[in-house]
Amino acid sequence: MQDFLKIPTHIAFIMDGNGRWAKEKGLNRTIGHREGIKRVKEIIRGAGQLGVKTVTFFAFSTENWSRPKNEISVLMRYLGNFLDKEVIELHKNNMRFMVIGRNEPIPKYLQEKIKKAQDKTKGNTGLKVVLALNYGGRQEIIDAAKKFTEDVSAGKIRPEDLDEQRFKNYLYTSDIPDPDLLIRTSEELRISNFLLWQLSYSEFYFSKKYWPDFGIDDLKEAIGEYQNRERRFGGLNAVKKNN
Repeated sequence: MQDFLKIPTHIAFIMDGNGRWAKEKGLNRTIGHREGIKRVKEIIRGAGQLGVKTVTFFAFSTENWSRPKNEISVLMRYLGNFLDKEVIELHKNNMRFMVIGRNEPIPKYLQEKIKKAQDKTKGNTGLKVVLALNYGGRQEIIDAAKKFTEDVSAGKIRPEDLDEQRFKNYLYTSDIPDPDLLIRTSEELRISNFLLWQLSYSEFYFSKKYWPDFGIDDLKEAIGEYQNRERRFGGLNAVKKNN
């Protein structure tokens, strides 16, 4: 049973297993991605109802460009359809839509849709829905370091003034709290270059289910396990940490 006073503020998802789910059913891999998007919609609704404040979905990594061109094209089209249809619902429900990652080489038409969706919902105060798109954790840290050196060169900051909080301000996630809980599906036990800085003290939950089979009951089960853990943040005793 969930304790609704101890709901994680931010849950991040590595949505693994779409292709394998489809293959085991004798279907094209792209069908798995289509079903995976349905789960995203379901999890967004469920997370909002449970009182989660931020959800981040690892939608497309910097390494995913090595996949077959046809599969990439279909994924981008699915994302475009999601932006056309679902952002209207997000906005209607006071949810804010955000994307983290590099713009290039995302197709220009999709970049425009992303910008329009972010602008439309930027004033909303409800659940933050974040897509990590063309995202890599190492690349994010490199980009942050470059921005910092640019500010040093411009005289805006001194090298000796850099600390963890100031460095966080240079990350893609500067205005997003670190995840309390990471959920990865398909029983893969790794984080795959996802939110390397932000996951330092997050709790991890690995589900045996493929992402297209991961539903609201599975989310509640993951949250229930999270609530039974003690978070020490490097100390000896459990600590309540507010993001």
